[in-house]
Order: sequence, then structure tokens, then C-alpha cells
Amino acid sequence: MTTAKEAAQRRVRAVGDQLTGLSHRIHAHPELAFEEHRASRWVAEALNDAGFDVRHGCYGLPTAVEATIGSGPTHIAVCAEYDALPDVGHACGHNVIAAAAVGAGIALAPLADELGLTVRVLGTPAEEGGGGKILMLEQGAFDGLRAAMMVHPAAVEMAAMPGLAVTQFDVTYRGKPAHAGAYPELGVNAADAMTLAQVGIGLLRQQTTASDRIHGISTEAGVAPNIIPDVSRGHWMVRTDSMDTLKPLADRVHRCFEAGALATGCELTTTPVGPDYADLRPDKDLLALWVANAKALGRSFPDLPSSVVGAATDMGNVSHVVPTIHPMLGLDCGPAVNHQPEFAAACVTATADRAVLDGATGMAWTAIDIPHTARDKP
Repeated sequence: MTTAKEAAQRRVRAVGDQLTGLSHRIHAHPELAFEEHRASRWVAEALNDAGFDVRHGCYGLPTAVEATIGSGPTHIAVCAEYDALPDVGHACGHNVIAAAAVGAGIALAPLADELGLTVRVLGTPAEEGGGGKILMLEQGAFDGLRAAMMVHPAAVEMAAMPGLAVTQFDVTYRGKPAHAGAYPELGVNAADAMTLAQVGIGLLRQQTTASDRIHGISTEAGVAPNIIPDVSRGHWMVRTDSMDTLKPLADRVHRCFEAGALATGCELTTTPVGPDYADLRPDKDLLALWVANAKALGRSFPDLPSSVVGAATDMGNVSHVVPTIHPMLGLDCGPAVNHQPEFAAACVTATADRAVLDGATGMAWTAIDIPHTARDKP
């Protein structure tokens, strides 16, 4: 096993410049959810060159990738994300995720049959919105797996991200326009409805748990200050600890929007946006393997306050049906954190490049360990 790990590490080092180059290229060309045409093609090409059987545009998604190598009885998947955020680009470091996943695949490729592995690298679109992994899960991309894994950059190292369940939806109020100066009494103000809903949500937060999150934006609230707004729109998200508590909290939030409509006389429409993300449930045995391998690579895990609350990921849905890990690779970039421009800048530094190589090596080592664990099932 040690010899296999040494071979995997040598392989990652041999292609290190290729991997960090891929990370930087994806970072320089950010693409939004379901639009990752260049990034997905670059991932597919790198894996094809490494001898994988590659499908680009699969499971009903033009920017999904499936690359397979090996014929062993233990099937594992490594997930690559590559979508960016509006305006701030790769401020969640998906360029690092994609390159590390490709690196893990390349490291395992010549070893797979010897180790009894079938290795599947999955390029999964639209994690930031759209739930690409959920759509692929429903289409069978994760069937028959012993394990699924990925790594994700963060400000600090974490063995497991405390991932929340999340739902999101669009809100539209429709009222009636009128001259705001001459005939305001003839108008039905849709912007007021949104304001009242937000006040209600602000008060609701006092009666929610410490880890609950309710947040959103107004995307339209009128066209001119002298016209009563007849349409207002928003996009909102609700997060909580588990799928069990998600719907009850979302129902309370929806009642705040209903109150805005009732108070103003507006018509309310709410529309779900994408599938709900489930809470992330890391597999403890796989996690122990990852932690041991990460420490062997010189990575350390600082003590974090218990109040740390995670984000959400569509890898959570995968974790409910397949043993899964989703460790966070610290970039030591504080005070910058995910979804800030400063974090985007940190994702193409020397520290981020090391995260690519450590992530690739650590996932390859963890995959090598899997067939030797007592829980393995052919």
C-alpha cells in the first residue's frame, strides 16, 4: 500500500504544473452555473489524455463530465466542480476543486486495476445554484459507489464542512401603478409588500435557531420614483440543520411573504429555484482515512469554535445515499473568506496551488486505503 501511495504522489508531482495550470486557466475564465463549457472541456481533455474513458455532456447536462478507468470491484468517485459566482468569479475556489479532482484521477489511473478499483471522475456543474450533482444523482451517476469524495478550499482547514440544508425560491408581487405624487391612492405598491415581508423575516429571526439562515435580494422594486411600483421581485434562500427542519422553517418564511401581500393587496407568486440541497453527512470512516492522509502530507487541523456554521452544497444529497467526504483545504488567507473578491484572489496563490496538489494526493491516498478497510463491500 505504501508503494502505491508513493507512486500516486510521484504521479501528482509529475503533472503538478499541468494541474496548477488547469486551476489558473479555469480561474481566469469564470463561467456561471450550467455555462461551464470551457472548464468542463478542459477537465474532459485532461482526463482523456490520461487514458480515461470520457463522456462530455452526459446525464442530460451539456457541461457534465464522466471519466472512468479501471475494472476493480470497488467503485469510487471523485467530484470536480467548476462553476463560478456572478461578479466575483471564482470566489469559492472551484478552480482548485476541479484541478485537484483531475489530479486524483490521474494519480489513480495506472494503479486502479492493481488496487481493485474502478475510478470515476465526475465533472458536476452548477453547485452554486442549480444542483448539478442532484440532477446527476437522479440519473444514476453515483450508482454502485463505495465512496464519493471531493475537496474544497476555505480560509481555514476543516476535516468536514458543517453543511446545511437549503431551499431557494423567487418571489414576485404584483400591484397597480399610479402617479406617486398626484394619485398615490390609486396605486397598489408592490415594493411595500416586499418591504413588509422583509420586516416580518427580520422579526422571525428572533425565533429561529442559531444555525438557521434566511437571506435574499430584491431584484426589482420599481422603475421610477414618481410611479407606484406595480411589480417587485426577489430571490431568497432558507438554510437549516437538516432536511427534517427545512420545510417547517421555509413555511414560516413563506408566511412572511404572504403577510406582505395581505397587507398591501398585492398578488403573490413564489417559484422554487432548483432542487433543495440536503445537509452534508460525512462518512466517519472515510473521514478518518482522509485526516490521516492529510496529516501525512503536513496539513493540520486547527481547533475551531463550535459556533462555526457551514454553507450548503449539493454534495449533501450525495452523502445521504453514498459514503461521502467533503474536506476543506485551508488557504491561510484570513480575513478573506469564501464569496469575497479577496478569496478569489487567494485561489491562484502558491498556497492554493499547494492545496491542488495536496488535495489530489490526499484523495488518491484515501482511495488507495478504501479496499483495505473492513467496511469495504464489493
